Amino acid sequence: MRLLFWIISAFFVVQTIFPLIRSSKAWIRVSDFPRLQFAVALAVLLAGYLAVVGVSDNWDFLYLVVVIAALCYQLYRIFPYTTMAPNQVIDATAHTPDSRVRVMVANVLMENRDAQRLLDVVNDVRPDLLLLVEIDAWWHDAIETLDASFPYRIKRPQDNYYGMEFFSKFELEESDVRFLLSDEIPSIRTGVRLPSGTWVDFFGVHPRPPDKDYDSEGRDAELLLVAKELRQSKRAAIVAGDLNDVAWSHTTRLFQRTSGALDPRRGRGMYNTFHAGHRFLRWPLDHVFHDDAFTLVELRRLPNIGSDHFPVLVELQYEPQAEAVQDAPEADQEDREEAREKIENGREAVD
Repeated sequence: MRLLFWIISAFFVVQTIFPLIRSSKAWIRVSDFPRLQFAVALAVLLAGYLAVVGVSDNWDFLYLVVVIAALCYQLYRIFPYTTMAPNQVIDATAHTPDSRVRVMVANVLMENRDAQRLLDVVNDVRPDLLLLVEIDAWWHDAIETLDASFPYRIKRPQDNYYGMEFFSKFELEESDVRFLLSDEIPSIRTGVRLPSGTWVDFFGVHPRPPDKDYDSEGRDAELLLVAKELRQSKRAAIVAGDLNDVAWSHTTRLFQRTSGALDPRRGRGMYNTFHAGHRFLRWPLDHVFHDDAFTLVELRRLPNIGSDHFPVLVELQYEPQAEAVQDAPEADQEDREEAREKIENGREAVD
């Protein structure tokens, strides 16, 4: 029985170690995702070992040390995304509707053919900005009724899982898409004019995930290119989309330090958005990040729309004075060098 515990526990300990390896290999990077599940498994194994095997010699003691260390590290990584941690984004301090913006993000799942569920959610939550990804020609036609509610639109339907459409009730500065690394994967950058008259930058992204066919170079490079643009922007900015990365990964944390963006999830919960069909295998893939000129009005995971992702809704308020009290992440020289290297690697991988 002790050997069985050792073998099973070794798997989860190795999965804990993998994310520490600075490699873009997909089979390593996928270990970033299920940290909560790994932590639960390690805790169950630890309790089971103490109940069934006990501690009678140095080997048992070694087992406890290794498993407890792995468990503590997993908990350390996910702790900022629990309600016990401090908020990274403060709550809105005043009621100024003209400075507010409701952002909804949804990965519709290209094969999903139940557009009405999405439309019902949109009609219910009434976002000001709506970013939809995995839009193909069928979806493009099925959601045309949204045009009546959103006078400003940027549309790029594609049949390769990377189609993207952006709907806005507020005036937009640009109406086109760009391709940062690959001509197969669009993204959006545009100015959005709030009712108050303030212009803010909006970035919509959906990079390719690491999987059996692709490592993570492209994803990492695209996120970091956007991070550099956000840092250099002279306006307040919002980044939204299915980032195909979890909030606690090294890459996403590097993205935050490089961009200076805040994560409204931190201190409020994980708000897991994927996989909608598996209750016990979920993690946060769909995100809204923003700089420190915004405060939080509302953060909500929305109902299932028939996709493998839940939509997410974030309402922000533009409060420039919040910059003085919110600590934006900062990149050091090592971060800047790593970001530059990852961008170069991503460009080489795409070429």
